[in-house]
Amino acid sequence: MVKVGIVGGTGYTGAELLRLLAGHPNAKVTVITSRTEAGMPVANLYPNLRGIVDLCFSEPDIDSLASCDLVFFATPHGVAQNTVPAILATGTKVIDLSADFRIRDIPLWEQWYGQPHGAPELVSQAVYGLPEYNRSAIQSADLVACPGCYPTSVQLGLMPLLQAGCVDAQDLVANAASGVSGAGRQASVANLYPEVSDSFKAYAASGHRHLPEIEQGLADMAGTAVGLTFVPHLLPINRGIHTTLYANLSDTGVDVQALFDHCYANEPFVDVLPAGSHPETRSVRGSNFCRISVHRPGNGKKVVVLVVEDNLTKGASGQAVQCMNIMFALPETAGLSIPGMVP
Repeated sequence: MVKVGIVGGTGYTGAELLRLLAGHPNAKVTVITSRTEAGMPVANLYPNLRGIVDLCFSEPDIDSLASCDLVFFATPHGVAQNTVPAILATGTKVIDLSADFRIRDIPLWEQWYGQPHGAPELVSQAVYGLPEYNRSAIQSADLVACPGCYPTSVQLGLMPLLQAGCVDAQDLVANAASGVSGAGRQASVANLYPEVSDSFKAYAASGHRHLPEIEQGLADMAGTAVGLTFVPHLLPINRGIHTTLYANLSDTGVDVQALFDHCYANEPFVDVLPAGSHPETRSVRGSNFCRISVHRPGNGKKVVVLVVEDNLTKGASGQAVQCMNIMFALPETAGLSIPGMVP
């Protein structure tokens, strides 16, 4: 049984970790921390966990976290880098759900996140936790940087095309729309129900913090720098991401449906739909599945890829649990074989 600690358990990704790990046959949460809610029973904050999780939130403590086999950081950016070095020094493994260790270019990270990096010596050690691309490196990792929700959808949607070298890597477009939970649990007027209901909008069109992470991952897949236009949008739903990707074929003889079918044939959580399909966010809500369909309008050179995922599950906590399973040689689907919630 893998002993698990969670730092930052009061946010949505922390709550999602608790929900998933509560049903995991090979893992048990033994420590969950929160500076603001220390002493409060977890079930008081999240009544859905009443009778399932009997822990109380506690102050972060290196000794108690070091007693775990693995610690998840479900914290805002800039927090994990201050504590992760001490935890790794005890031999405990870490999966960080924040952006602290995703971007290898430290000055670039500091530019986008507006602060000095607190543990630059660990950035090169961190393994990017996208299992479908980086599974073998995750197996032996001590520190995993779990991908962001938007980057997961964009990279999984473009990976088959870039690895095959059949599209123009300098002209990629990603329009992605996320549910409101992607903004986190903190209070914000912009995220109030009257502000988001019955509306749809783009934001950060001039530059989003996930852009350098996406560009880095796509460049790794393509073996060259990429040109990407990324525009995020806000959906008036609680959870879910729908990403529409556009690329131009440089090889018009390729069978794009067969390419995607082959690439993900053995992936437990990537479901390539039949030709002509249009995936829906509700089909993946609460699950770790990513569903993809690929289109070629008019059989021309333009490829349109549609990707849906749950931003809190495959886009965050579910993917983190998937990485944990790989790191501890557990069945990769352990604790994650739950279908989406419909309706």
